[in-house]
Amino acid sequence: MKNVLRRINTPSRVVVAAFLVVVLTGATLLSLPIAVETGRAASWTSALFTATSAVCVTGLAVQDTATHWTFFGEMVIMVLMQIGGFGIMSLASVLALVVSGRIGLRATLNTQAETRTLGPGEVRQVLAGVAKVTLAVEALTAAVLTVRFVTGYGEPLGRALYQGIFHAVSSFTNAGFALWPDSMMRFVRDPWICLPLALSVVAGGLGFPVYAALRRSWRRPGRWSLHTKITVGMTAALLFGGTAAVTATEWSNPATLGGLPPGLRILAGFFHSAMTRSGGLNSVDVSQMHENTWLISDVLMFVGAGSASTGGGIKVTTFALLGFVILAELRGEPDVTAGRRRVPEQLQRQALTIALLSVATVALGTFVLMMVTPFKLDRVLFEVISAFGTVGLSTGITGDLGTVGHLVLTVLMFVGRLGPVTLGAALALHVQTRRFRYPEEGPLVG
Repeated sequence: MKNVLRRINTPSRVVVAAFLVVVLTGATLLSLPIAVETGRAASWTSALFTATSAVCVTGLAVQDTATHWTFFGEMVIMVLMQIGGFGIMSLASVLALVVSGRIGLRATLNTQAETRTLGPGEVRQVLAGVAKVTLAVEALTAAVLTVRFVTGYGEPLGRALYQGIFHAVSSFTNAGFALWPDSMMRFVRDPWICLPLALSVVAGGLGFPVYAALRRSWRRPGRWSLHTKITVGMTAALLFGGTAAVTATEWSNPATLGGLPPGLRILAGFFHSAMTRSGGLNSVDVSQMHENTWLISDVLMFVGAGSASTGGGIKVTTFALLGFVILAELRGEPDVTAGRRRVPEQLQRQALTIALLSVATVALGTFVLMMVTPFKLDRVLFEVISAFGTVGLSTGITGDLGTVGHLVLTVLMFVGRLGPVTLGAALALHVQTRRFRYPEEGPLVG
């Protein structure tokens, strides 16, 4: 019995169990009649899908958030987004620090597993960054949105404040839920709405270790850690590269950017690029985009945001590290280097494992959905990557996937939020330690 409990209490299993408990609790609350506008209990599949989407900060929805759920239901969704984006273990550890002024070793290890910090000594620092950055960015975003809703759209102060807070939480946690049926399409011409939301998504997707590093030496990029350099550099490259690609492919599409003035086309392209990083809100109709734009979005959604952030995907550091491995192999170099630093072989194996497991998960999810739904590959692939990358963008087929399709997406969102490696470690029965090594021999490659 002690061995069983010891296995359950490993950090990876605790993180998975905590997320599962919160998802089930949220689904139970959303299934209550008080959470639904009609006054009738929501189906368990719908409630579970929505709760998973909120906790896993995805934003895919089988029901329109604004019209299907009551104020109580929307509040449950907002709380679930905040818990999921902040991190369940991080939240528990912060509460422990507030109450007792310290955090135990077990809680430290659990939080380290969830936030993917480099060592136990960094956990306290990361937690401080989590709390400060979350409150600061969400408060600033909510304030700007509230003022805009009051002055630009005549909303009463109370309603404007609620809308501002809800969308500030939704954007910074990269959750992608909106209080309008068309998401942000009605605001496509309003930079005072689109820019704060996009910047909030980018801020949430950088990752809290980056903020801790920037706080120490933001004026001296030469002193940044390798992780910070890669995250900031790749975020900028993918954000502006995605903006250029999306804007170019959709420039003359009358159903998306074609009907906008040139400046607003660039704004809409920037907004979509930012949202593919895991944001999930949309200011143009994604279902009317060209197929090559969907493919661009697939790549951006699969890569995702920064490690230990509110965003999903395989993470920009994993993507960059694989690039460094390829570059070293092409050059015939014995070591993989990045920024005049040698990358440990263990990290190379982790990056390769994450990438291949993610590809396999997306492929399997796509295969299953194509078996049970009538939709074509391009739309199904977009939906699967959006779910796995916890993005929340959709080509408009989410509500028509059926019960089996919704359950498949629910599993993909859960796996995508926790990560294939974390989930795999949690499911492993034990870790084997060998006291010997086999003779070396390699097969032909390529």
